[in-house]
Amino acid sequence: MWLPELINFAKRVAPMPDLLHNPRPSAGTSVNYQEDTDVLTDYESPYSLIVWNDEVNTFEWVIETLIDVCGQSQEQAEQCAMIIHTKGKYAVKRGSYEELKPLCDAITERGIGATIEILSES
Repeated sequence: MWLPELINFAKRVAPMPDLLHNPRPSAGTSVNYQEDTDVLTDYESPYSLIVWNDEVNTFEWVIETLIDVCGQSQEQAEQCAMIIHTKGKYAVKRGSYEELKPLCDAITERGIGATIEILSES
């Protein structure tokens, strides 16, 4: 995914050596500047792993699950658990569907509600 950006960058800097050796063109020499713009056409991480609050699982179990399954630190997991408890749900991780699906399955196998949602474009 980075290769097209590198090629685009190389095309833009190719004419720059002339300007570096002669930063002030002589009179009668015109310098044409071309501006390239890149358009974001796809999200790098278009999905979110949502963990849902319930009245069954303890804070400790949710925290332990987030540490074991998602690789979060103790502090991150505690903060996520508090947000899940107060807001009803929380997006604990972003990524591709292929990356998040095994995590979602592992969380639900532990009896905790989890889903994968696509990020909105707005």
